[in-house]
Amino acid sequence: MCGRYASSRDPSDLVVEFEIDAGNVKESVQDLPENYNVAPTDPVIAVVERKNRDQPDEVVRKLTTVKWGLVPSWAKDPSIGSRLINARMETVAEKPAFKKAFAARRCLLPADGYYEWYETEQKKNGKPVKQPYFIRPTDGGVLAMAGLYEIWRNKAVADADSDEAWLWTCTVLTTSATDDLGRIHDRMPLLVERDRYDAWLDPLSSDPDELLDLLVPAAPGRLEAYAVSKAVSSVKNNGPHLVDPLPPDGDDPADAPGPPTATEDTPLF
Repeated sequence: MCGRYASSRDPSDLVVEFEIDAGNVKESVQDLPENYNVAPTDPVIAVVERKNRDQPDEVVRKLTTVKWGLVPSWAKDPSIGSRLINARMETVAEKPAFKKAFAARRCLLPADGYYEWYETEQKKNGKPVKQPYFIRPTDGGVLAMAGLYEIWRNKAVADADSDEAWLWTCTVLTTSATDDLGRIHDRMPLLVERDRYDAWLDPLSSDPDELLDLLVPAAPGRLEAYAVSKAVSSVKNNGPHLVDPLPPDGDDPADAPGPPTATEDTPLF
């Protein structure tokens, strides 16, 4: 599962990374602050390709914002999105909630890295203590997570030309974790390598087998994982300190005396 990640890149860096014309950056992207504790239902940055209205055979790559938690176009209630933050690679081409989006509405979700919680042998109040880890590219580059997006029509808004009439949402594709990361959690987000950006985003491509072949787990050594403060377990906490490695002595600032900021019992979302 991918239930929390960090996203702090400047839009200008993402424009270069994903080869996007500066004129195709939605205004909401510029207004989105750095987020070191991205949680389900948060607005996030996404890279999408859309058909040109004037020239249907031409596609335009854009940087936009979407809400994390996919709402299928047929959904009656958008609250379903909070339960659809991840789509399993093994069933994404078949599940009704994801099938149409997988065929035509794929995206990239830029991230610095993502968090997973490892269940330790320690216990507190009878429950296992969970240690959060931050997992990121070893080279410090952008993590391009494979995602899907949907556009849901809010029928309560009569004006179809209004931004409020349409809700853009997304989900992160996941797969079985590689051996070196599987010890932390058995699932991990699927990544799209730079030479496959074009093929993954292309809305004119819809063959499920060809699309699935584009997705591979991170190569050995591509990612690194290290323990971070339990402060990340609370969505109320944010800031670059959340991705700092724990000191060699293992002391966690979140465990220090004083007003609590988070505990291992805090729900992930």
